[in-house]
Amino acid sequence: MGAFRRTITIDTKGEGDVVDVTEMIESTVAGSGMRQGMALVFTPHSTAAVVTMENEPGLREDISRAMQRNFPSNIDYQHDKRWGDGNGRSHVRSTFLGSSVSLPFDEGRLTRGEWQQVALIELDVRERKRELIVQLLGE
Repeated sequence: MGAFRRTITIDTKGEGDVVDVTEMIESTVAGSGMRQGMALVFTPHSTAAVVTMENEPGLREDISRAMQRNFPSNIDYQHDKRWGDGNGRSHVRSTFLGSSVSLPFDEGRLTRGEWQQVALIELDVRERKRELIVQLLGE
């Protein structure tokens, strides 16, 4: 059993930006020399999320609308009262979506559904520089 780690930096455009990182993860797995195992994709940021999804315009719009319905921007958040940075909703959204996904890989390729991509979703109210940590465990 071995391990491999890579950090990827991504510039986002601000709230609602969905960045398809599938190819970056695929190339990390392929370049690791590992044949099978698990890939953990994690972002160490409390206002971003990592998800699997079908990355198409209609679904991106559906997710944006669901975020607004469930975690609206026009209500008071205690985080905003304490810190004054206006991104309380971003923190709450990230908590519910999650900061990581784990995917198996076999024969040096991610095992995923035909329409399933890995995406970083920017939830903060401004553009950001984000890191993705890709940790592979396997052989």
